Amino acid sequence: MFLEPELRPNPEEEKLRYLHHENDVNDLGYQKFSSPITSAVLRDFTPSDKGLDFGAGTGPVIAKLLTDKQFNISLYDPFFHPEAELLEQRYDYIVCCEVIEHFYSPSKEFALLKRLLKPGGKLYCMTDLYHEEVKFKSWYYKNDPTHVFFYHLQSLEHIKNKFEFSKLSIEGRLITYSC
Repeated sequence: MFLEPELRPNPEEEKLRYLHHENDVNDLGYQKFSSPITSAVLRDFTPSDKGLDFGAGTGPVIAKLLTDKQFNISLYDPFFHPEAELLEQRYDYIVCCEVIEHFYSPSKEFALLKRLLKPGGKLYCMTDLYHEEVKFKSWYYKNDPTHVFFYHLQSLEHIKNKFEFSKLSIEGRLITYSC
């Protein structure tokens, strides 16, 4: 499911919306919300591994928490951390916390993310999944005008197969693709 292109915000509107997000990296609630990804990285990788926070936004809480534990993680965001040279490197893990629902071209973005991962790498994503029990008309997640693409279990399986990830794991809002 996706928002028709003519209904999507323009880049200025999109950036302004992100600036209004309250993403304070020191907020304990925000840290707890993103903890599924942080915990997974801490479980699966070491400080010597190289990570990327893709779509880090204005409050890169995961990168802050991992950096506090001496992890090596870079920030990329097209609006707030647009270091294009980071998209020419390869990573052991990539985190995308509440990012994939903003992809205007999911196929293009997942192809990029897969290319950026080293063999044995992992892509950690968090988003709210659509399923048949969701009443779309009253679903809170669709109300953010920057949420333009919604994922279902079938679309996640399609991504796994199309981009040749070796494994897909879903634990609540945490989606993990393995190379």
